[in-house]
Amino acid sequence: MNLIERVKAILLTPRTEWPVIEREPGDPAYLFTNYVVYLAAIPAIAGFIGGSLIGYSVGGMGTVRVGFFAGLLHAVLGYVLTFVGVYVMALIIDALAPTFGGQKNFPNAMKVAAYFPTPFWLAGVFAVIPKLAFLSILGLYGFYLLWIGLPVLMKSPEARALGYTATVIVCAIVITVVAAMILGAVFGIGAGLF
Repeated sequence: MNLIERVKAILLTPRTEWPVIEREPGDPAYLFTNYVVYLAAIPAIAGFIGGSLIGYSVGGMGTVRVGFFAGLLHAVLGYVLTFVGVYVMALIIDALAPTFGGQKNFPNAMKVAAYFPTPFWLAGVFAVIPKLAFLSILGLYGFYLLWIGLPVLMKSPEARALGYTATVIVCAIVITVVAAMILGAVFGIGAGLF
């Protein structure tokens, strides 16, 4: 798998790329070391640069920066939690499959969990310039990728794909909030939300 070609294909031609992905390995170690490790680093590194090196403009207070080591630790812990989140999402996607007429298949669920967040990770680059962080909303395209990918990889009927997708999205939001709470507990209230 060529990383750049995969990213381009999953973003631009997901309907033809999901069947290609279906034929590939779904081993977590393979997906983590060949895909997630690189893309999940984008928001972690960008957030560190934006928060600790560039800083946030706060009204009349000027520029506020997160301390270098606190920002670095925040980025590393957030990065690690991303791997945990992808794995937990795979477990959830697999467990929910029969509920929506699909087939349990953990390797395929792992592939869905590893590839659908691609736009979210790429949009994380906007955290480099905190004033542009709002553009991370472009990552919502990942939910479309999820909707297209679930019927292909988890064999759920097209008619039930929307409900399956919505349920997985709610679970993804819960996982994101839990991760933010963990970061907030380690770094102080609200620290995990940036």
